[in-house]
Amino acid sequence: MTPRKVSRVALILVLSLLPALAVGAPQARSGFLIKQVQIRPESGQLVLNAGVELGFNDTVLEALDHGVPLTLVFHIQVRRARAWLWEDSLVDEQWRYTIRYRPLSERYEVHRLPSLNGRDFVTRDAAIRALGELTDQPLIRLDRLDPNEEYELQIKVFLDIEELPLPLRPMAYLKPSWKLSSGWTTWPLKP
Repeated sequence: MTPRKVSRVALILVLSLLPALAVGAPQARSGFLIKQVQIRPESGQLVLNAGVELGFNDTVLEALDHGVPLTLVFHIQVRRARAWLWEDSLVDEQWRYTIRYRPLSERYEVHRLPSLNGRDFVTRDAAIRALGELTDQPLIRLDRLDPNEEYELQIKVFLDIEELPLPLRPMAYLKPSWKLSSGWTTWPLKP
């Protein structure tokens, strides 16, 4: 084969792979981002308000629109600042929320698990915005914190693949479009 033919074959091969690469490319704005955190004392405890931007990609949104419930986990930890790795956290909780589409009523429903009582929304965007807002969540009693010590709040939000319907789980394990997480975000906490 001449060098010119090799170049043509290589060019044809590259051009034939471009559509496949474009399909597998990550989509813009997908992923979770913790935008704001506010902690305030109230009735002898610290209360958390947080805003999370939930950037679901097209694959996950399509599943939601076809009635697949999505479960998000808000993993919350309160630790002493500069704590040793083996030190226990003062708070280590996972708050679970779910969003689902109800085709018969044409509404989206958001609720905190294990409760079955939720809020209904007419649009998907409104439901996703509400899902990303934590409001007046009790965090820790003030008497558990030393006023002379510094603490930090760590938050991570992720889509729980284990809660997907069984037929979807293998695909969710293999495709990066289902692995949505904010990663850990740390905020200072002073009693």
